[in-house]
Amino acid sequence: MDTQEKIETTSAFVLDAPPGELTEVLEDIKNLTYDTPSVLPGLTPALTQYNESQLTLTKLPGSSESVIVSSFNKLPDGRYFDPASSTSFDFDHQSRKASNPQSHVLEGENAELIKNLLRDLAPHVAEHYPTAAAFSAYPTPSSDEVTIVITGSKYSPSNFWNGRWRSIYTLSSNTLTGSILVDVHYYEDGNVRLQTNKKVDEELGGSSSREVVKAIAGVEKRYQEELNRAFLGLSEGAFKGLRRQLPVTRQKVEWEKISGYRVGQDIGGGSSRR
Repeated sequence: MDTQEKIETTSAFVLDAPPGELTEVLEDIKNLTYDTPSVLPGLTPALTQYNESQLTLTKLPGSSESVIVSSFNKLPDGRYFDPASSTSFDFDHQSRKASNPQSHVLEGENAELIKNLLRDLAPHVAEHYPTAAAFSAYPTPSSDEVTIVITGSKYSPSNFWNGRWRSIYTLSSNTLTGSILVDVHYYEDGNVRLQTNKKVDEELGGSSSREVVKAIAGVEKRYQEELNRAFLGLSEGAFKGLRRQLPVTRQKVEWEKISGYRVGQDIGGGSSRR
């Protein structure tokens, strides 16, 4: 396998990395391609695509607030901007660190709407996204549209699972469209991954920022309830069906009489009648 083939293969690993596990994926790639050091630098296009699609969070130098990296807030020169802090910044997709912040004041006919959306989204995100969360709103090439993004992640490697929720909406007149994407990876003694893509198409009661956030809150609440019902159905249905409810003998094991069973005697070092 030549260098380009290695880059193409390992790029697929990067693009499929579960939430919160990109560092481990890159470390594995480094170990697998130790004899071809040019592979890691060649992963920059895949890392760029991954970070932008996953709404990767970073912190600006000297700031404790997270900002989002995405294709929606990418400038023509490759930098990114954050409307809330009126800042543009460089972003290293390998190290996932921001640098060189500069003033970037949002202008245009939707600037006031975006400012109001940021104000009204803050309490919604604070209430429903307790950890590793961020949100923003961005202008689009179309003057009558605004993009709204919300992301929240929770990592629990000690319990062998990680997850991320991403909401991406387009606000156009009195219509809210977009997708809610959920990605959860559970890997204790196995490898189970849930990935969903819920399409959103809502008519709004008005065009104010409060009406928009009210619609978002309703959409996300209904989808969370839908997911909860689906998980309950899996627990009581498909997953339960994977386990044998009775032994092959079709009789329940009476554990208090375990010593009377052949297996129990064998474990205890005794003998059984033949």
